[in-house]
Amino acid sequence: MKQLRLSGSGGQGVITAAIIFAEAAMSEGRQVVQSQSYGPEARGGASKAEVIIDDAPIYHPKIIKPDIVLSLTQKAADKYYKDLDNAAGLLVVDEDLVPNVPVFANVIKVPVTRIASEQVGKMLFTNIVALGVLVKLSKLISFESAEMSVKGRVPIHTVEQNIKALKLGYDAV
Repeated sequence: MKQLRLSGSGGQGVITAAIIFAEAAMSEGRQVVQSQSYGPEARGGASKAEVIIDDAPIYHPKIIKPDIVLSLTQKAADKYYKDLDNAAGLLVVDEDLVPNVPVFANVIKVPVTRIASEQVGKMLFTNIVALGVLVKLSKLISFESAEMSVKGRVPIHTVEQNIKALKLGYDAV
């Protein structure tokens, strides 16, 4: 069983990224549970989305100890990394938006928002850049499955930019 937590602020698209990841895993025949929560502020408040993936049935729908935590903001990093396994867990942060990276054994810093803004053209694609990073680091789903799931989930007129964002995130690590 692998457990992923995607976190950021409302409006950054972490929930959409988690749904796309879960759909890609399902398309590969895996068992998947996806859940989300966000603060009462919604847009701008802390949000998280979680994905559990296994080859066997999943009987507990909540994450106990995440294997990977992605944090796109300082607030999310501070709030959601604490139950990561310090020996085997992986903390992935947006290096520009998480200036004070929590002290943790395994940290990967990626300029996710900067890549979306400068190379795709809009910060709107931050979540898909982050998705590409997670696809590469987690090795849980294929790039092709993620690509198909993105194509099925995003507005048709943004497919090309979203696939570019996915590839840029994948290649950033």
